[in-house]
Amino acid sequence: MDRRVFGQAAVAMAAAMVSVRATAAQGKAGAGATKESAEQHHLDVMQKYRHLWDGPKLEIGMLVYPGMFLQDLVGPLTMFEALMNRDIHLLWKNRQPVGPEKPEHPGMIPVPPTRTFAECPENLDVLFVPGGVPGTLTMMEDKEVLDFLADRGSKAKWVTSVCTGSLILGAAGLLKGYKATSYWATLDVLPEFGAIPARRRVVTDRNRVTGGGVTAGLDFGLDLIARLRTTEYAKAVQLYLEYDPAPRFNAGSPAKAPTEAREFMTQMFAGMNAAAHAAARRSAKRA
Repeated sequence: MDRRVFGQAAVAMAAAMVSVRATAAQGKAGAGATKESAEQHHLDVMQKYRHLWDGPKLEIGMLVYPGMFLQDLVGPLTMFEALMNRDIHLLWKNRQPVGPEKPEHPGMIPVPPTRTFAECPENLDVLFVPGGVPGTLTMMEDKEVLDFLADRGSKAKWVTSVCTGSLILGAAGLLKGYKATSYWATLDVLPEFGAIPARRRVVTDRNRVTGGGVTAGLDFGLDLIARLRTTEYAKAVQLYLEYDPAPRFNAGSPAKAPTEAREFMTQMFAGMNAAAHAAARRSAKRA
């Protein structure tokens, strides 16, 4: 056996011995393990790595509304829930669960708000708006919603959105002069609000952070965790959630999608695009 092969064999044998010892130790510890001991172990490890996640108390306000796209909310919410020392508020006009905008469009899981607009903290660390059609179009012209967003957005440390939620931020006057993104089919509406459209998954301009369509909310959430806490903790959260995307098809953007799929979606959303432009112009006139 030559020296190189012998060295490789020695390394493999050492690794196997370490694995056997670790497995034996785990088995010994696991014999008396309980739910309570597991929870205590969890807390002990969290304290050991406190330097990754510790920070001041965060107030996170997330708008919920009829007709929003549920994943636009749930993706970022999943990320925010992994933060330590935070309060998350699901905000709406009242505390009645929000669901589909029209009763004839069932299927959405109702989301109960946790605070009304009046109960929302004055100073938020994060103000977040999800997208979703047809709800976005309604919110773009809802004075109560826009006034609330304009007020809290003027004081929030981070003003954020995912998907068509950026159109609602724009209608509230919160994106003028800022680079921002949106769902690919409504990106061209942003200039109506004085925003500068950028075709990227996540766009940050000063304290404005906007995500692209739907699933971009996961990347958006990780990006914001890194800014609110540390990059190292954001990476740990990514592993915790096993967020390791490997899409089945390479068709997740207009640039990558095959011609027929792109034409199908573009034509399907043409009416929504036109309606969003019209709502944006009406919003600009009111301002």
